[in-house]
Amino acid sequence: MRSTTVFIARPVFPDIIDRLRPHFDVRTHDGEAPLSQPELIAALQGCAGVFITGSEKIDATLLDACPRLKAVCTMAVGYNNVDVPACTARGVVVTNAPGVLTETTADFGFALMMATARRISESERFLREGKWKHWGVDMFAGGDVHGATLGILGMGRIGQAIAKRGHGGFDMKVAYHNRSHLAPDVEASLGATWMALPDLLRAVDHLVIVTPYTPETHHLIGAGQIELMKPTATLTNIARGGVVDDAALAEALAAGTIAAAGLDVFEGEPTVHPALLALRNAVLTPHIASASVPTRRAMANLAVDNLLAALGAGPDAGRPPTALNPEVLG
Repeated sequence: MRSTTVFIARPVFPDIIDRLRPHFDVRTHDGEAPLSQPELIAALQGCAGVFITGSEKIDATLLDACPRLKAVCTMAVGYNNVDVPACTARGVVVTNAPGVLTETTADFGFALMMATARRISESERFLREGKWKHWGVDMFAGGDVHGATLGILGMGRIGQAIAKRGHGGFDMKVAYHNRSHLAPDVEASLGATWMALPDLLRAVDHLVIVTPYTPETHHLIGAGQIELMKPTATLTNIARGGVVDDAALAEALAAGTIAAAGLDVFEGEPTVHPALLALRNAVLTPHIASASVPTRRAMANLAVDNLLAALGAGPDAGRPPTALNPEVLG
């Protein structure tokens, strides 16, 4: 088994990567920046498996250049950077890391929504810049969260966890849009009502976006959709860059079409649209929704579990726990 080589595409907790060493020859990329596509192809020569994050692009070109590759295991839950059909056609198993980051990501999404509604980042900058000279009745007055209408776009695990926080903790009215309706008992437990997207956008005080990024959801929220929202509403995106048209959002924020936005993900990240950087009513964070130490460790451990199993090692040999295309396993 030690003749099998795997590649770790980003620096990861060393003790977790050490779990692979009794079974495989392990190569690592130790730089902070992700590898370019040509660099990744070069690094994967002779490798049977690769551990990736959400930054490395796995497409047909790479797969054809790395014919020994048999397993692509990401520690992220999203996998829009991996061409799963191309992997399936070549017999390459793909795994992701769902479930282990649900609660931590929901915590962050709710926190980002609250920071956006209550103008926390804007008021902190005001204080740090030495501008606080007196108190005023309307100083940084934002919108209430308790009792408001929470809209959730994408009602998977994370969306439901956010709904639970809003309904159970803040007495919010919960509306959602999803490709399919939740079961009636789940809707009832979350106090959630399905709405068509235009109706959802008109109704909500705070919109939180958690939908996966696919060709169908590219720019799902653009200028036309934002115009349907209340001028007092906020928008929070913890899904993926590209679900929201960042340029259109920046224009809407500057014009006061909506009150504020909280963004953890961006089109073309780590590049951020310069207009967003200049806005006082945009709360911006660098894709850290799952960034607690316990959760990031759990994500990495699940990716290692998958890599071991996909290449025939460990207690789940031949049965990766979270395969996206298990049909390739036979």
